[in-house]
Amino acid sequence: MIVFEKSVYIVKDRDALLDIIRKCSHKDSKSEELLYKQFFGYALSIAMAYCINREDAMEVVHDGFIKIFSNISQYDSSKSFRGWFRTIIVNTAIDQVRRETKEEFFKITDSLQVCDDKTNVISDLTADEMIKVIHLLPMNERMVFLLYETEGFNHEEIADRLNVTASSSRVYLARAKKRLREMFPIYFDIKHGYC
Repeated sequence: MIVFEKSVYIVKDRDALLDIIRKCSHKDSKSEELLYKQFFGYALSIAMAYCINREDAMEVVHDGFIKIFSNISQYDSSKSFRGWFRTIIVNTAIDQVRRETKEEFFKITDSLQVCDDKTNVISDLTADEMIKVIHLLPMNERMVFLLYETEGFNHEEIADRLNVTASSSRVYLARAKKRLREMFPIYFDIKHGYC
């Protein structure tokens, strides 16, 4: 069933979604528009985790939808569409970051100085604040952290996608976690004026 809510069509069941996907594979523009409207917010939320600014995220969404519409006939309807969709958006984000920062990808930066040892800071941060802090990580660490922690990729899969070794992936993840432990108290102190 498709319901019209606040000038947006909302797909309410799997059969309706599969029908839209089938029509998209035949290049039906109305179905492509429905799918775009249904999944735009989801795509943008994924892209924003990987991109520093909204413009880059919008480019990822745009490029991702082009890939989705070009390859939608390859979607296996026995599997989750959201999972298939998410994989394409994540891979598109990885491709964009890789294109924009080829020489900076493996640049090692100095660690941050810590103000103090505040605990339980994470529970005081919103999801948007956490993403802002994650965006402060060097790009290589941010990408490995997001792929490992949010996408559930193992180090071999990350190594394959980012053209690094699995041991490098492990190092980047360890560094990212260390930096995040350092940055969350700093961010909390700066945001709330405690330093």
